[in-house]
Amino acid sequence: MYFMSTGWISNPVRLILMLGLSFPATAQVQQIARYEIPILERNEPRYNAVRLGIHGMMIYRRTIGKKDDQFELIKLDTLLREQWKGSITVSKKLDVVQTKSANNTFYMLLKDPGYIGKDFVIVAINQTNSSYRAYPVKNIIPFYPAEFVLTGKSALIGGYFNSRPLVLQYSFEQQSARILPGFFNSPGELDQIKLNGDGTTDIVVSARNFEKRRALWIRTYDAQGELLRTTILQPDEDKHLLFGRSIKLPDGRHLVAGIYGRFTEYSRGVFVALVDAGGTYSIKYYNFAELKNFFSYMRARQQQRVKERIERKTIKGKKIKFNYRLLVHDLIDYNNEFLLIGEAFYPHYVYPKNYNPQARQERIFDGYKYTHAVVIAFRKDAALAWDNSFEINDVKTYQLQQFVRVQPDKDKILLMYLFDNVVRTKIILNDQVLEGKTTEKIRTGADHEELDREEENTEKLDAWYGDYFYASGTQSLKGRRGGYRQVFFIHKITYR
Repeated sequence: MYFMSTGWISNPVRLILMLGLSFPATAQVQQIARYEIPILERNEPRYNAVRLGIHGMMIYRRTIGKKDDQFELIKLDTLLREQWKGSITVSKKLDVVQTKSANNTFYMLLKDPGYIGKDFVIVAINQTNSSYRAYPVKNIIPFYPAEFVLTGKSALIGGYFNSRPLVLQYSFEQQSARILPGFFNSPGELDQIKLNGDGTTDIVVSARNFEKRRALWIRTYDAQGELLRTTILQPDEDKHLLFGRSIKLPDGRHLVAGIYGRFTEYSRGVFVALVDAGGTYSIKYYNFAELKNFFSYMRARQQQRVKERIERKTIKGKKIKFNYRLLVHDLIDYNNEFLLIGEAFYPHYVYPKNYNPQARQERIFDGYKYTHAVVIAFRKDAALAWDNSFEINDVKTYQLQQFVRVQPDKDKILLMYLFDNVVRTKIILNDQVLEGKTTEKIRTGADHEELDREEENTEKLDAWYGDYFYASGTQSLKGRRGGYRQVFFIHKITYR
């Protein structure tokens, strides 16, 4: 065992800078409150913030000890006030793989990264009273986890064994683990583990069929992990179903949407399928050229050239083909429609500084650049309802991740992302733009401070609860009249 089976987290006293300021908003982005922890040393372990919904926020970081290490924990409420602090002793061999929150409990999935065959450990921490319990999870088949999902009484851990997707179910009541049936057939990609409101779980896998074209396998399991049915969505000729997301409708049918392509590297459009309880389905395909606002992120002159090109092809009876890389997120149920959110990106390469054309030097990967986000709405009959887009012309990252956050409301949809300490927003209603792109800098915790862009700064923006977002990360701050400090921060944000 790496932990005591149960424990109580202590509440040691330490100095924490706490701010609860309401900032005047020059735009409609309102920065409500800010929480800071001073970073005293450059190589000090960094903090991580995890949203707990209406229960607040959990902060944790790892500190190094002689024999064992510790996880420091700080629980905040939704006003960013500390509720308790403490620590848990952990083996040096264990790293945090993922964290989740469910049923007033904060879960940490731990594993030895140096040995793929080692078991997992799940630590469950009560968010109210700070008591915790550690569950050793027997790793029946050696694999490294990529997904971590909590159901009512169990945890689902998804990953790969020899490029073949699998999902392990761990029962907290029985304290036992097993691999869900239906896997190991062929190499593939684990697209989604989706919990449904009726207690069932859908697992979507993308893999090649007998014709070497990518299809989607949708397996539905009950709460005990028994396989109820398997539906295979087969693509039309000369198409691949590259990636898919599923959502269960109130009438028992499933709506599955994602991206398709002629080849597996690029997508040419989006697809949407309706699957009934018996597994019968129909698929509709929508080329990017059929979308009204897919190219709205471009400059006016470039956008006009694209539209004219589409019109010329259409008049001649030819189909125009656009190829994009698209990062697809979960479907959103909105006003009797379903929103598919995607972010277009491309890998960027540069030549070495001392580049010599005669030496045939290879280019160096310089991160992923994002171009725009798309919001595509489908009706319950899988018909295309409307689409819109949000320009992303200033983001580059070495790890693909979701930047644009979507907050649907009855009379508007808010699109928001954070990059380089600036919040960008756009307000849409269906295919109309209610408010164009606006920007708002994240304010610091003291007057006359600005970001030191020559030092390391990290940032993250995510939905929190209700109509609130949070930004978190590290900031290197310098005063206009001298002075310097580094902080870990959490910023509470909303849009009015």
